[in-house]
Amino acid sequence: MSIAPANQDSTATSDSSESVMRCLDGPVAVVTLIHRPYNLLDSALSEQLIDALRWVGESGARAMILNSGLRHFSAGADLDAMLEAADGRGDGTLGWGMLDLLRAFDELPMPIVAAVHGVCVGGGLELALACDLIIASESAKIGSVEATVGLHPLAGGIQRVAQRAGAARAKEMAMLGRRYDARTLERWNVINRVVGDEQLAEAAAALARELAGGPTVAHAATKALVTIAIDQGVGAADMAMTELQKPIFLSEDFRTGVESFKHNGPGMASFEGR
Repeated sequence: MSIAPANQDSTATSDSSESVMRCLDGPVAVVTLIHRPYNLLDSALSEQLIDALRWVGESGARAMILNSGLRHFSAGADLDAMLEAADGRGDGTLGWGMLDLLRAFDELPMPIVAAVHGVCVGGGLELALACDLIIASESAKIGSVEATVGLHPLAGGIQRVAQRAGAARAKEMAMLGRRYDARTLERWNVINRVVGDEQLAEAAAALARELAGGPTVAHAATKALVTIAIDQGVGAADMAMTELQKPIFLSEDFRTGVESFKHNGPGMASFEGR
């Protein structure tokens, strides 16, 4: 099953050389991987994803979906390209801009939903883990399989599984190199939600629309605060709260939310993302 973005209002390019398609579906930006044949992560895909995330940040969108237009979400990294890059550099580094890519996901000031179907392993799982929420189809097969080729997760997978599921699960997934069913990883808190295969596209779109309809300024601050808490600890997050919350108190959405609560009760506000 492949997932294609629906109701496209704006598409960046239809050039067959592109590996990432991007469009707007109302307030939701949809970034679709089409790096044939299996969305294997390499330097070119990394660069195009960084460019797509930059476009999303400038598009006026208030939430984003990362999905795949191919049979699988991603079958991992391009091992031949990896060997060539590692041999060419000769210094034990890859040089694919992975830190820049992870930073681009983390610094995008809106919620990102990964919609995962088919095979999602290795670098593909790391792309999903770079998103804020992961929703997966029932039949998806997911795992950190790098150990089977003498590696370990190279793009943040170990630490992000540790954040979501704890140290023991992170070690288990990285060291055993197995594929897991989506329900198991939902139970472990690696992914957020599992839905039927035919429901994935609409479930991801509904979740992204709900996020996009929320207080965008507050969501951006939430995302930033979680990053600080994870990276630097709760004390650092406490110290950062005041500065991060200033834009919230100055936002139109805060005033809209208070007025709506006073007149209509909780959960009835219609936010504009400002």
